[in-house]
Parts: sequence; C-alpha cells; structure tokens
Amino acid sequence: MLKDNKVLLGKSGDEEIVLYPSMANRHGLIAGATGTGKTVTLKVLAEAFSKMGVPVFLADVKGDLAPMCKKGTDNENVTSRVESMGLAREGFEYSAFPVNFWDVYGEGGMPLRTTVSEMGPVLLARIMGLNETQTDVLSIIFKIADDEGLVLVDIKDLKAVLRYVGEHAAEYSAEYGNMAKVTLNAIVRAVVALEADGGELFFGEPGLTVTDWLCTDEEGHGIVQILDCRKLILHPKMYSTFLLWMMSELFELLPEVGDLEKPRMVFFFDEAHMLFESASKALMEKIVQVVKLIRSKGVGIFFITQSPSDVPDSVLSQLGNKIQHALRAYTPKEQKAVKAAADSFRTNPDFDTYRMLTELGTGKALVSVIDESGIPTVVKHTKICPPESFMGTLDETERLSIINNCVLNEKYMTPEDRFSAYEYLARREQEAGEEARKEQEALLASKKKEKEIAARDKAKRKAAKNVANTAGGTIGRELGKTLGAALGGRFGKTLGGNLGASFGRGLFGTLFDATEKESD
Repeated sequence: MLKDNKVLLGKSGDEEIVLYPSMANRHGLIAGATGTGKTVTLKVLAEAFSKMGVPVFLADVKGDLAPMCKKGTDNENVTSRVESMGLAREGFEYSAFPVNFWDVYGEGGMPLRTTVSEMGPVLLARIMGLNETQTDVLSIIFKIADDEGLVLVDIKDLKAVLRYVGEHAAEYSAEYGNMAKVTLNAIVRAVVALEADGGELFFGEPGLTVTDWLCTDEEGHGIVQILDCRKLILHPKMYSTFLLWMMSELFELLPEVGDLEKPRMVFFFDEAHMLFESASKALMEKIVQVVKLIRSKGVGIFFITQSPSDVPDSVLSQLGNKIQHALRAYTPKEQKAVKAAADSFRTNPDFDTYRMLTELGTGKALVSVIDESGIPTVVKHTKICPPESFMGTLDETERLSIINNCVLNEKYMTPEDRFSAYEYLARREQEAGEEARKEQEALLASKKKEKEIAARDKAKRKAAKNVANTAGGTIGRELGKTLGAALGGRFGKTLGGNLGASFGRGLFGTLFDATEKESD
C-alpha cells in the first residue's frame, strides 16, 4: 500500500518497513518457496507504484494478477491482517487499479507483437533453440537482409530470406562467410517449428510501441500492463525471451534520466529462473547489460523466483531491494542455497537469519531495502501488508469487457501485412520469371524467323536451280539434236537431243551449286 508517497511493504513489530520510490530503480528480488506469499508481495508493490502514478508491467503466469482491476472485498485472511497490523488507520482501503490486458497469442488480452527484425538474431536463436554455429549463421542472415534492404517483419519474411540465401549461398560466401547447407536446413526446421507454436501470431505488425505503456489514467494512477502468460509459460524459452525483449526495448528507447524521485516504470519478471536457464554467453552479457544500465533510464526491475540461487551472481549483485519469503532446506543443496541467501543480508542481531528463513510463515518475509542514502538496511522480519485489490479469479467476460473498452484496442487488435521481404522477393522472382519468359519467347521468335528465311532461301535456290536445269536441258537438247542429225540422221538427232538435254541439265546444275557455295 502507499503511505506518505512511499511503498508500505509491511511491519516489523510496530516499525513500518517501506521501500523508497527513488530507490526502486536499484531493482529488487522477491523470492520464496511455492505458497509462501510471493504473489501477494508482488501485488502490494504493484498497487503502490500504480497509486503514485508509476506505470507497471506484470507477467501473469497463473492468472491470479488479473483481478487487480477489481476492488478488494473483505475475507477472513485480509480482514484479520488489516486489524492485526493496524492498517485501517494507515489509510488501507480496498481499491481497483487501471489495467490493460495483453497476450502474445491474442486470447487473454490485446495481441502483443513484435517484428523479427526487432527481436534480433540472438534472442530469436534462443527461442528456436539454436546452437552457437546456427546462431552465427542466423546473424549472417540478418546482416544480408539488412544490407539488401529486406525487411523482416514476420515468419514468412524470415522463411523467404532463408530460402533466397540458401539458393545463393555460394555467391555470399566470399563476403559473409560459408553457410553450410545442413546448418541452413536446421534453421529452416527451427523456424517451421516456431511457426507451428504460434510464431505467425506474435511476429508481425503493428508491433508494440513500448511508450504506449508509459501512461496514467484520469486520476493519475499508473496503468498496470498485465501480460497473460498462462499459455506462453508452456514455452519457457519463448516466455523468458519475450520478457527480455521488452526490457531491452525499454532500455533502447527511453532516454537517460538519472535518478528520479520515482521510477518511470517498474517491470516485474515472474518465474525469473527461466531467463537464465541455458542462456548462452552472449545472452547473459545482454541480460547483465540491461539490468545494469536500465536504471539510468528510470526503470526498476523486480525478479520473482523461488530461490536467490536461481539468479546468477552477476545479476543478483544488482538487486538492492530484497524480499525473501520462506525457503525449504531439506537437502544439502537446499541448505547451501538458504545459507547463501542468509549471508546476502546485513545481519540483524535480533535473530538468526538462516534459521528464520526456514521458519517463516505464509505472508511473512525477511526484507532489506536500499534506504534514502543508498545503503542496504538491516534485514527485518516483516509481516507483509495485504493487497487492496481483489483476491480470487477474474471472470472472462469481465476481462473481455476491459479489453474491448481499452483505448489501445483499435491500434493493436487488427494485424497488418505491409510490403516486406516476402513480398519483395516474390515480386522479384515473378519479374525474373517474366523476363525469362520474354527472353524465351524472343528466342523462339528469332528461331522461327530464321527458319522462315531459310525456307524461303531454299525455295528460291530450288526454283533457280530448276530454271538452270531447264535452261541447260533446252540448250543441251538443241545442241545434241544438231550434232546428232549431222552424224546420224533422224535417229541421231533424237538420241543426241536426249543426251544433250541430260548433259546440259547436269552441267548447269553443277555450275549452279558451285556458284552457291562460293557465295556462301
């Protein structure tokens, strides 16, 4: 709850345990075993930030954060806690909070989309489970697409570029390096699998404009952006990578603002251990960079997980505000994790931190925050405040009503399919096919014309040869008749005419053929 413009987390005896808004960008950790009260703590924090006008992002894994849109009601647990902690006089009142619902599958909220280009090769490779070599080749694919102006918006764009590069791999190898066919085929298979998992839904446009989240309602309350992850969480790598992408978008788009009186936005990352499982070296470097530097953009990040050991030391060291619910210590590994968690706090001489961690009841936690001087406070055994919003489940008709009435609904509900890599390559292929068809038609027309000319020439030569043969035959016949008559009378004339005609035709034909060859 919000008191004196500070987040009242709970009480340690009569002492109020507060989180200072100016220190919220030092990030935080909410940890504890299942059923120890992490969700309640998360809601208490989110409600207080919203009331002070700070936009909030929540990943709703189980669907129990959605009821923040409804005013809380009396129940035995809440009423008892309010009375025992004296919260009524501190200003506790049941409240509803402004929310927007989102869902990458477009079912439990407005569609949350991004483009393939905005996701980038490193994060996309993690979603698809690519190895290091395949990730390097995917990075080359992105570089080629960028160099050639091929815009990667959705899955069909990526498939089209992969096919195009595969067909021209030899041409690209000199400038971009060798891309083995087997590696390209493996990437294609991974893309097809991603498409089958719903990739065609959440890669597309209109993509999320993160600045749409930096807003308040008419009363000045920060709007709570709730991502429905009930389906997304079934794909852990996709879930964690999408949340990392959103944090990266905030980091890249927001200007530097330094330390503020209150954060510009607070981002809650539930099931945070999924972010770090099987993370490559390049991905870990990106995560650490975002966590370290995003605080200067005025953004606070709270990681929610079961044990602090789920978070790498390089990230854990950046989390100044720690709310640790009970941990179990049944096995040597668990005992080691509890000891590490206890050692991370400033010691409180009033109790044994290690022992207290194993004995905490539901709704209680060990809390250490960054005070106004920037110093971690001594760990305090804290009874956490109850949330002011509804504890229970949200009816789907109520969810749908909020979605339909959201001012952003018109912008994001209808998908767009602009001219991008797929359309460009398809048009280029069509144009190339049309050009090839025209060239083929021109070649066939040229050959046909050549045949027609050759046929005409042959007919002319045949006609000329016939004329020559006829003329040769006529001349030879007359000469043969003359000579035959002189030598043999009438019989000689007939025989000489026939022989002369034959000789004349042969002689003139031979002369005609010889003349034709010389002209050729």
